[in-house]
Amino acid sequence: MVDGEQCGEEEYSKLNDLRVRLDRVCHDGGQGGEGSGGGVGVGFTLCFWIYLSGSARPSSVVLKQKKSESEDEIPFIVLNEENKLVLLPLVLIHKEAPSSEHPFPWTDILHTASEIDCPLEKWFHVGCQVAEKYIRLYVDGKLVGEKSLSPLSNKPCQDDIKQIMLIGNDGNLGSYTYQVQILPTTASISDQFVKSPPVKLSFDNSGILDGVEEGGDGVWSIVGGKASCRRNFSLEVVLLDAFGQSVHKDMDVTASLLYADNGSPVEKTRDDSEAPLLLSCDGLEYPSTDRPVMLLRGRATFKLKISQLSSKCDNRLFRVCFRTSHSQRPPFFEAYSCPIGCISRNRTFKTVGFVKRSVPTTVSEIQSLKSSDGLQAIRDVYGNGHLKSSNQSHSKFSPPSKRCKVDGYRSVGELTANETLVQTLRKSQNGRMNSCEGTDSGPSDSDSTDLKDSEARWNGDSFISDVTTFRYCLEGTVERSILLKDLVASLSNEEIAHFAEQVCLYSGCSHHRSQILIAKQLLQEGDDSWNTISQNKQHALWISTIPELNKRFTSIANSTSRPLSAQDLETLHGIAGCGDHLGREEFDRIWHWLYPVAFALSKEWVNKIWGCQSPKWIEGFITREEAEAALKGPEGLHKTGTFVLRFPTSRSWPHPDAGSLIVTYLGTDLVIHHKLLTLDHRVWDSRLLQDMLLEEPELSQLGRVTRQRNACD
Repeated sequence: MVDGEQCGEEEYSKLNDLRVRLDRVCHDGGQGGEGSGGGVGVGFTLCFWIYLSGSARPSSVVLKQKKSESEDEIPFIVLNEENKLVLLPLVLIHKEAPSSEHPFPWTDILHTASEIDCPLEKWFHVGCQVAEKYIRLYVDGKLVGEKSLSPLSNKPCQDDIKQIMLIGNDGNLGSYTYQVQILPTTASISDQFVKSPPVKLSFDNSGILDGVEEGGDGVWSIVGGKASCRRNFSLEVVLLDAFGQSVHKDMDVTASLLYADNGSPVEKTRDDSEAPLLLSCDGLEYPSTDRPVMLLRGRATFKLKISQLSSKCDNRLFRVCFRTSHSQRPPFFEAYSCPIGCISRNRTFKTVGFVKRSVPTTVSEIQSLKSSDGLQAIRDVYGNGHLKSSNQSHSKFSPPSKRCKVDGYRSVGELTANETLVQTLRKSQNGRMNSCEGTDSGPSDSDSTDLKDSEARWNGDSFISDVTTFRYCLEGTVERSILLKDLVASLSNEEIAHFAEQVCLYSGCSHHRSQILIAKQLLQEGDDSWNTISQNKQHALWISTIPELNKRFTSIANSTSRPLSAQDLETLHGIAGCGDHLGREEFDRIWHWLYPVAFALSKEWVNKIWGCQSPKWIEGFITREEAEAALKGPEGLHKTGTFVLRFPTSRSWPHPDAGSLIVTYLGTDLVIHHKLLTLDHRVWDSRLLQDMLLEEPELSQLGRVTRQRNACD
């Protein structure tokens, strides 16, 4: 192998397929390589990325060395009993080199070893510098071990050294390698470390997933079963490099349903039944294994339904497995969801906790909405909100314990059991309140009064049937957007406000209110913007979309001093998932994300920090990966308590968290956390948002984001 030659630069190979022949060992001209030091004569640098599967065991050989095809294989790089990487001397160069007679664990051989355990199910970079008088071991570009050695002879024979071959061993490691290189000892291993890192498919579990209820034991509850009852849920996967940055590669990903205990596929219960996991696409359902989803800018979203119930499978838990189309099916091109218990609608979810409802809309506020159908009326009602920082992701009430089949939008009179259903839901909700008494998260007396007042207020003629309200509460984001489009076209502002209150009441989540109240204006301005951009055609150029987006954003957000930056537009481009052209579907992806953000920024206390340039409290539209990279930094993790603010790029209208702020911070446990700041509460004081943030014990200083032009969510 020649200097700098790579073994399949873009190929991932199994460790046991690795063969590296040292047929051109480099003369370093007396240079000791990185870090300097002794060593004159022959030597080489070996660099490679390695991925150890979860089944990897300590006390294993990673690379073996052999002098010829007929000689015994001798360990070169091993994992010791403590799962630490160990580098041994090289035959034909060092007197201390091991022989085939040396028994495990080779502790009597001079060696150098790392001080940290080798990570499993994660890529890490290994570098080895071998010279006559020393060996050095690097992990992730940093020197972790060095040992001085004695040369075997004063004049090492080049012909003998050329016969040395390094061979991968994969007896019980389940390992893969990437970008194996032989370089001179003068080469910089830290430079090789940052070049073209490998990638890994990862499951994005940020925030609350739509359609998923997570229990305290980490098990998800998802409503499944027959077509009339099962519920949509959305999951996302992202392709990340070894540094946590999203990678733009065209790659198909397929979802399948497996048993959580042994990884075997969930099969159909009978020949004529549906596939256990279904993918929703353009309003139709397909077996998930038949419809791969392409990664767009390193990310793919799956809208799924489960037709198989856990109760019909011996109450076993499931997992959703995501796999790329790679022929070898390596583990780093697979990602798995949390364990799933698929339940029917006549069972209740496990709930994580109880969240207080904010004060419901008053009659005077509704009258204000009725008097004007413009955006300003909504701002007047909800312009003075209260931001609440929570140490947990926002929890919702569990859905009602009894539900009915919904086949369309029917009036109250057409549903004979409607009154009983309402009573059941209210009893279920009251039961949850009573179960929380005695805890800090339980409702106060005023909350209970507000709830009763809200029920009494709407005890008269209903604008919208309870069936429609319940359907909205149960459906996913896509179905909710379709339902809202149909509703707001024929409803007055008062009726929309009433519908928002009913949804908040029966879902137990007040965040729905803002998404419903802005629906009419969002859809109207979206139509106007698309007509302006497309000139009534099917498609438009991305470059022609930019001025209109900027114009609408600055108007809605009241942010003439800070329009969209080039990096903000790049993030929006990534959300759209389009190229140089975009259609109405891609535009709607942008608009349904951008409008709630702009509306949130129009609120005075958020607008102030958005307009603040020194320091920049909100750097712009950044992705989760960019925020995490800002806290890691090139030299390692920042100080604990460092945080950045961002808008979640995976939350679009009418998701209840659309337009909310996320605080991404480094906790005292040296783990990066993501916490939601809710912006729709009505009680607010005179303190600045930045002051309130710094009062939080887990937050101490504002971080800075180094923007990358091509980093998109």
